[in-house]
Order: sequence, then C-alpha cells, then structure tokens
Amino acid sequence: MEPKISEIAQRIRTLREIFSFTAEEMALATNVTVEEYIKLENGQQSDYSFTFLYRCAEKFNVDIVEILTGENPHLAKYAIIRQGKGLPIKRREHFSYNHLAPNFKNKTAEPFLVRAPYSQEEQELPIKMNHHAGQEFDYIIQGTLKFKHGDHEEMLYAGDSVYYDSGVDHGMIATLGDECIFLAIVMKDVNKEQV
Repeated sequence: MEPKISEIAQRIRTLREIFSFTAEEMALATNVTVEEYIKLENGQQSDYSFTFLYRCAEKFNVDIVEILTGENPHLAKYAIIRQGKGLPIKRREHFSYNHLAPNFKNKTAEPFLVRAPYSQEEQELPIKMNHHAGQEFDYIIQGTLKFKHGDHEEMLYAGDSVYYDSGVDHGMIATLGDECIFLAIVMKDVNKEQV
C-alpha cells in the first residue's frame, strides 16, 4: 500500500518541530523555496519528489522509510523482498519506485526498482534535472533510458548501467516508444557531516 501524502506531510512537519528546524532551514536543506517547502509540509502538493524526501531524511538523520511509513526499519542481518513486493512509491511525475529494502536498518544505500513510463510530450522538452548528495547506480532491465548528467546526454539500453555523482544535475526519461524499467541504487554521501 502506497503511503498517503497527508501522512507523509504530517511526519515531515513533526520531525521538523522535534528538531526545532525552521521552514527556512528545511527549504535550504531540500533545495526548494520557503513557499514550496511550506506547501509540501502541509500536504498541499499532489506528490513529492524522491530528492525532496531523501534530503528531508538526511536533514533529520532518519531512514527515508520512516518518513514514508512512520515505521523504523528493524532488520539488521538481511532483508528479502519477493518479486513484485517492496514499498511502492510514486514519487516523480508518473515514475513509480518500489523500495527493495524498506525494513533493513542503517542502510548505506537505497535500492529501488523504477518504472519510467514513455511520454511523447517529454521527448520534445528538456529533461527535468535534479541533484542530491551521494552517488547513484542505475542498471537498465528493460527498455531505453535517455540519461542526462550535467551537459552530457547518453542513451542506455537493456543491460547497460551508469554510475554517477548524483550531486551533479541529472535527469532521465524513457524513450524509443516504450517504458523503461531499471534498478536504481542511491548511495548516501559518506563524506557529509551529520547535522
């Protein structure tokens, strides 16, 4: 079951209040305007980007799963996710993410199975870019992904992979007429000091 926007918003607001962060501090940490942050915290947006949620989790020093579900991951030795299971998250304009290790605590990476739908409209527009601290590894399982990193653009096909500095603006879209399914592993920035 996918987490509800209102519940996620409440958890973000509660964590901000617990840590005594201002809306301005959170806006800076999540790289949005204060007005955007307030709307997100109040659940007035229709969706959250993965990057926003990831940056909130980093600022609060909690697992992203705690923000999504309100539960603290509890497994320490290993966690198995059966085919088609995991924590479903629809968090980027029609992209669907399936978190593949939601119950494992103290993760150094966040693994997702991502479905990027094909959109003819996106083919004619600039790719939407984003960035977050750390590194990322994407492995294409099915379809074709147009990947942009900084000023470089690449086509990735089934069996291809890319490992990159996710602190640099990057974005991606499914292309060549079909959805793209890929494994995305987002690694935390081990050099970042905890706040």
